[in-house]
Amino acid sequence: MSGFARLVDAICRGMLWISAMMLTAMMLVVLADVITRALFRLTDGSFDLTFNGGIELVRFALLFAILYALPWCVDRSQVVVDLFTENLSDRSKAVLDTLCFAGYTLLALGMSIRFWHAVESSHFSGETTQDLMFPMSYIFVATLIGTAMLALRSLMLTGSQIGKVMGCKA
Repeated sequence: MSGFARLVDAICRGMLWISAMMLTAMMLVVLADVITRALFRLTDGSFDLTFNGGIELVRFALLFAILYALPWCVDRSQVVVDLFTENLSDRSKAVLDTLCFAGYTLLALGMSIRFWHAVESSHFSGETTQDLMFPMSYIFVATLIGTAMLALRSLMLTGSQIGKVMGCKA
């Protein structure tokens, strides 16, 4: 494996760790929100620790949990229906894998281009989130990093799969 591929893998593993932290953060925010609302309700509003933005925090944590896990998991968690592929040759299976990774590359590239435009647009407009007033440009930059890494890793996997297709017998 080349040094660049090792670097990309290390970055993707780090993103997977961030994804796990986002899942934990989501759980803690939901737990805190439920507990504070229950206390508010049980004390008829005299004990108010509720906070705004819980839904927003969970929404963005879910976005990053999914998006930052995808680059590492793109080649590890593909669902293959053996009913359709069991009679195919190794070369045909490799071609299907290549098409799948190429599709991921195109999808992630399209998303990256769209988020690049969203970063620019939200930066100039000063758009913020509704409850917490975070600048949307920051969120779009973090999203762009996830989609760009997915595109890069999928492209690298497509290239390695092409090598497998060329090496397989028909």
